[in-house]
Amino acid sequence: MTATERRRLKQLAHSHSAPYQLVIRVRIVLDAAHGHSNNAIARRHGVSVDTVRLWRGRYDSEQGMESLTDRHRPGRPPRITALQRAQITALACQLPAKTGTPLSRWSSSELAREAVARGLTATISASTVRRILAEDTLKPWQHRSWIFIRDPAFAVKAARVLELYARTWDGVPLGDDEYVISADEKTSIQARCRCHPTLPPGRSRMMRLNHDYDRGGALAYLAAYDAHRAHVFGRCSPKTGIVPFMDLVEQVMTQQPYASAKRVFWIVDNGSSHRGKAAADRLTARFPNAVMVHTPVHASWLNQVEIFFSIVQRKVVTPNDFTSLDQVEDRLIAFERRYNETARPFRWKFTPADLEDLLARIERHEQKESNSQQPAGCDHQPAVLDAAA
Repeated sequence: MTATERRRLKQLAHSHSAPYQLVIRVRIVLDAAHGHSNNAIARRHGVSVDTVRLWRGRYDSEQGMESLTDRHRPGRPPRITALQRAQITALACQLPAKTGTPLSRWSSSELAREAVARGLTATISASTVRRILAEDTLKPWQHRSWIFIRDPAFAVKAARVLELYARTWDGVPLGDDEYVISADEKTSIQARCRCHPTLPPGRSRMMRLNHDYDRGGALAYLAAYDAHRAHVFGRCSPKTGIVPFMDLVEQVMTQQPYASAKRVFWIVDNGSSHRGKAAADRLTARFPNAVMVHTPVHASWLNQVEIFFSIVQRKVVTPNDFTSLDQVEDRLIAFERRYNETARPFRWKFTPADLEDLLARIERHEQKESNSQQPAGCDHQPAVLDAAA
């Protein structure tokens, strides 16, 4: 062992970042260079005598550190060839129904079964299929829904809503006496009375909810959300319709500062309670300072009150255990007051620039779809917009 090699080994022997196994091997070689016996080295480092004998004999001063690394282990020869892996991947990229398999989507076990049935391989396990698909990040057992834009005025309507969230209208900033209200209905909130009392969480135990329940009816929760003041006005009704919605409007517009406001913009979707020009005229006739603004068809995700409804669903409705509809209503109104005490405006991130980018991507997709040939009689619309609501 040369002096240079000895210095390198000593530095590595006291390293705190090198792999532990390599450090032990270096220390064994250094102790051997000092003339210690195999038994003494084994006791000193807490390893077996065979380990000391192995690395003491394998060290080669000419190869240096390379002789103390693990040798290449080829392992068991692969039983699945590259062609078979490609065939299994191609099978996973097809819809099962298109291949004649009566399934809605593939699972790893079903793919393994189908690969054997097709003669792609004599035998293969579901875990092997998962490893093959993981190389291309394929997960055919998952799915994501989408919806096609059917509103021809989508861009115009969406831009108007986004401008209101940015406190502008027709390019003019809104004044201090102008407000933006986002309104909608959350329907079919059921009063489910569990047959056994709900058990609170305990040590090493989550909250327990009985599966069986008695139905106590359902109601609708109507809410109007001030997008910039982060204040919710809500009411419950046995059903939805024009009258319940106008009652909500009456509840909001008879209060200050909306009663004396210059303009109050009501952002609503295309539900039957407030659909079309007739609903807008009805609102303006009752309150001249109210302006109804509709979101595009199938774009209720542009309505900020939907975010509040998702909070209600997670924090109040689920899990559902109510003895009566009166208890449901009391809980909803009480949560509304609690929410208003600490509410802050939502951090709305979808901007007009994002809208332009979305429309550009849709246009590119439509051009791509138009260039491709569809089967005769196929009336499917192209998938262009994720259902992000």
